Amino acid sequence: MEAFADVALLSRVQFALTVAYHFLFVPLSIGLGLILAINETRYYRSRKPEDAAATKFWVKIFTATFAIGVATGITMEFSFGTNWANYSRFVGDIFGAPLAAEALFAFFLESVFLGVLLFGRDRVSPKFYMVSSWLVWAGSCLSALWILIANSWMQTPAGGELNAEGTEAVITDFFAAAFNPSIFARYTHTVDALLIMGAFVAMAVAGWYLLKNRNTDFAMKTMRIAAVVGIVTSCAMIVFAHASAVVVWEEQPTKLAMMEGMYDSEVPPLYAVGIVDEQGQEVIAPFAIPGGTSFLATGNFDTEYPGLNELAQTEEYGDMVVEDMPVGLVFQSYHLMVAMYGLIMLTSILVLVFTFKGGRIAKMRWLQRAALISPVWPFIAIQTGWITAEVGRQPWVVYPSVTGPEGVSLLTDEGISMSVSAPELWLTLGLFVLVYAVLLIGWARVIGRFIKEGPVVEGDTALDRQLGDAADAGAGAGAQAVVAVAADGEGDVAVVVTEADDAPVEAAPAKGGE
Repeated sequence: MEAFADVALLSRVQFALTVAYHFLFVPLSIGLGLILAINETRYYRSRKPEDAAATKFWVKIFTATFAIGVATGITMEFSFGTNWANYSRFVGDIFGAPLAAEALFAFFLESVFLGVLLFGRDRVSPKFYMVSSWLVWAGSCLSALWILIANSWMQTPAGGELNAEGTEAVITDFFAAAFNPSIFARYTHTVDALLIMGAFVAMAVAGWYLLKNRNTDFAMKTMRIAAVVGIVTSCAMIVFAHASAVVVWEEQPTKLAMMEGMYDSEVPPLYAVGIVDEQGQEVIAPFAIPGGTSFLATGNFDTEYPGLNELAQTEEYGDMVVEDMPVGLVFQSYHLMVAMYGLIMLTSILVLVFTFKGGRIAKMRWLQRAALISPVWPFIAIQTGWITAEVGRQPWVVYPSVTGPEGVSLLTDEGISMSVSAPELWLTLGLFVLVYAVLLIGWARVIGRFIKEGPVVEGDTALDRQLGDAADAGAGAGAQAVVAVAADGEGDVAVVVTEADDAPVEAAPAKGGE
């Protein structure tokens, strides 16, 4: 029953819910932003109506996801001041710059050019429209950079020191704080995971159309794009994930110990599956590769790493109570993330091979069904990766990393707002669950309707408008009008309306594709 009245625990649960829900939409917006930009580039080069329809389809999917992602992100930031006031005061001097930069540069870049995508098709040049699609994606990636700079500083503080009273972290070197030891590894690892998610959602949409035998041309084009993006990002993840793990091994020894279930110092083996016996302080596993984790970290099989019991005896990590550490949760989330990567890689290879091997995937119902459910793999991997990263740094909200400034750390229990009570947290937690459920259902219904409608192939809107105007002019002249369209070798189009005796009534020039 104590847990029901634990303000720190309830604040963590509420924030975890908010972030996990927010991170349903961030991977989709960043990942699908790349799919959108690639489709618009295809249309810019081909000028085919079906490629224009594909771009419009992904713009609708992206916009609906972006809107709800922004709303949930704002809620998350508000909780810094409500539930985590002491934490906000401690990191305020450090976080002010990156969070302001995220809003002023990244969010405005993304939202401004998203407006171009929504309302500028007939108002800007095709090249500017195509560039805008890439700028929308670049803005979302830039936004992730600033957010991850702030988050990575919590994991590996740098460029700051405690103030004279010892109550706040004060920035001393902005660039050292921004480019802290874990930012590059964490940014590449995270963004690559989001791109994998986008590719797999595109696969799922294409798989659904193939199963329904609808929009098969769009489905095969989408499957090809998704297959290429999926295999490239999945292969790149090997490098990025390894780099991220090395940073953990070098900077966050308690997190490494929890990831591998190490209570005592040892040469860490490599587990595929297992269960942590927290009472007996051991990992129960059917098999393990002796020294496997040591080899991944250092290139040899005999490097010993300290366990939780030894680390708890040190000055840096003396605040840690080994019996209270969530070792089982971190161990399982980390290994589940790795297992999901195996499914991601397998799916990427299968889809790539059978999409480009004569388009055989169009007749392979089992692979179409696999593609339809495939977004589950990166989704679980992303969520469990986040759990590993954030729960793994407990009991600190600002972790005392190996190379961090002396004394710059903050325990989670000391970062909460003292004026918030347990009943208030339970009330707001219930309201969040209710509102978020309604939003999720609404979003799913909107996205479902877009997918059900599919890409709608329309004629060139500017050309159609001029055809209509010219026809009206001919009819208004009291003649039987005949509308003709002629194009020269450079793509310029002329709309000519003639009367029955072939005398021209009106000619309207139009640029091809506008």
